[in-house]
Amino acid sequence: MTDLNAPLRGKRVLFRDKSDVCLPYEAGFVPTRIKISGWSTRVVTEFQYCAPTEDTTTVYAILGARLVAAPPRRADERSPQTGGHVMARSLKLAGLVALVAAATPSTDNAQVLMQRDVSLHMALTIAETAIAECEKTGNDVSVAVVDRAGRLRVFLQGDKAAPHNIELAQRKAYTARTFGRTSAEWAERTGPNSELAGQRELEHVIPLRGGVPIKAGNETIGAVGVSGSTSGGDEGCAMAGVAKVADQLK
Repeated sequence: MTDLNAPLRGKRVLFRDKSDVCLPYEAGFVPTRIKISGWSTRVVTEFQYCAPTEDTTTVYAILGARLVAAPPRRADERSPQTGGHVMARSLKLAGLVALVAAATPSTDNAQVLMQRDVSLHMALTIAETAIAECEKTGNDVSVAVVDRAGRLRVFLQGDKAAPHNIELAQRKAYTARTFGRTSAEWAERTGPNSELAGQRELEHVIPLRGGVPIKAGNETIGAVGVSGSTSGGDEGCAMAGVAKVADQLK
């Protein structure tokens, strides 16, 4: 029998996955088990445990450069290859298969999702109407129309509109769309003392008047935002744009 205290540093050990055998090349060493994927040859330099075979009463551990004896395993720590553990693993596998089958979505109720949305021509009509309404009061504004997903559908900028109006119009429209109410109403609901004040930390929203939702019945399918006039003027122009397509929203 190989001396358990004999140095093994630099010795090469062959691990085989199929039977989980861990055996130094030198003859006389007791075969033991280890879990290693595939065939590989390793140099013994690190701490490794080798679980015993069924006919072995001692667990050996390679610690650093020396092979030392470890306490024997208890009966309830038998090799996974014994009957009790095989049965337990089989039951676990069967349970996993059943769980996967239950979690697999059924195609019986699969169907195409039909949604109403703002078309290009509708968005353009709303934007042009809002621009024209604000021009009546001598204001050059920027108008943004977003769809049900909050994506920019149409953007128009007045000839003399300020550069910052571009961002404000888009954010007003996004705010009205995502909360399904005018940006002015949302600003009132999310004041400093409101429990909803944290909503103002969201990206792309802004607590300014001028954003108006586009609704088909009770469903919000988009929104329009106007910037460049007075706060009341912005909202009025946006409402005029939505009113222009009211017959298409019924």
